[in-house]
Amino acid sequence: MDINAPTSLGPGRLVVAEADAPRALLWLGHGAGGGIDAVDLAALARALPEAGVTVVRYEQPWRVAGKRVASRPEALDIAWRETAPLVTDLAAGLPLLVGGRSAGARVACRTATEVRAAAVVCLAFPLHPPGRPEKSRLAELLLPEAPVLVLQGDRDTFGTAEVVAAETAGRDGIRVVPVPGADHGMKTLASSALDPAGVAELIVAAVDGFVDELVGRRA
Repeated sequence: MDINAPTSLGPGRLVVAEADAPRALLWLGHGAGGGIDAVDLAALARALPEAGVTVVRYEQPWRVAGKRVASRPEALDIAWRETAPLVTDLAAGLPLLVGGRSAGARVACRTATEVRAAAVVCLAFPLHPPGRPEKSRLAELLLPEAPVLVLQGDRDTFGTAEVVAAETAGRDGIRVVPVPGADHGMKTLASSALDPAGVAELIVAAVDGFVDELVGRRA
């Protein structure tokens, strides 16, 4: 189901994969270099409804308008905030989890408390620009008051799983799950332990388990 999501910056789009008997709703944003069909976002939208989690993928207005360059972080946050009431209505009182990949994960972290998220799911959180570890975005990752799950490739040039785990060590409520062999786009090498199907399975299982811990398993 596609839903038009008007904002002051232009229309966004919500793509809803509904669970028959939902126990939670997961709202996901895309990255700056791709859309809602990214492999990790698509895998969650395919698999989680069968586990009782409605998945809502949000396409930012810049992407709907066909632009090639992402809006500035402030504009991304504005569109997300203005869309939150519509997503809250879709949740209909169920726990709302927010998240996304890369830039979408940053938006979710920056706004999680404001939208009263029960938890945050970060896919390939861009801890720093490639080769610029001094430009850390750790402060954003630490903003949510709710539990945070980070799924990070161990070849991610924006911050490997090892680096993200080290930077967040000792921080309550943040869990880092490495994706073996994966880069920032969750792609693996032919020699990696996981093929694309294995990466998708790992991501789905980790998020499904995270939801189980938060809200319980569907009866």
